[in-house]
Amino acid sequence: MSHEYYRRGKNWFTVMGVLFCTIAGIVLIRQSLIWGLEFVEEFLFNAEITNEKISMVMLIFGVFMIVLGFRKHE
Repeated sequence: MSHEYYRRGKNWFTVMGVLFCTIAGIVLIRQSLIWGLEFVEEFLFNAEITNEKISMVMLIFGVFMIVLGFRKHE
């Protein structure tokens, strides 16, 4: 097998990034269905540490992991 061939199917970073994004998306959608978009927006921008802020950090971390997974391997 050539060293130029890289199998995308065995990429751990991409899988973990998708997992983090999926979980964060589920939490944000659930919270908006329970509380409504106005309350979720209020929870995102107040001074307290809330579940919505943690979900946004998880979403950002998931996107970072996906980008890390798609970097070029040399």
